[in-house]
Amino acid sequence: MQSEIETIRNGLRDVIDFEIGLDVVSLGMIRDIAADDDNVKITMILTSPMCPMASFIMNQVHERASELTTKNVEVILGKEFWQPDMMEQEAREALGI
Repeated sequence: MQSEIETIRNGLRDVIDFEIGLDVVSLGMIRDIAADDDNVKITMILTSPMCPMASFIMNQVHERASELTTKNVEVILGKEFWQPDMMEQEAREALGI
């Protein structure tokens, strides 16, 4: 049986960064998911600090996670910069990296 955090992480694979065409988990944009009795906190980063889709993607992450849990969901923007080596191997291969 999957843990709640695994369920949320897997569910976030439905959230696509439309500029790249891959999901936020495969791209390595989801950096952490933490849960306690009442809350789920998702820390994510963007592939570009000037991403024009930032608020849209963050809202999609929030909406999808909220569909998967009854807890309060908070999505925060992490401070690290995205790097291609954060992607899953299959995502790198799909992009030819």
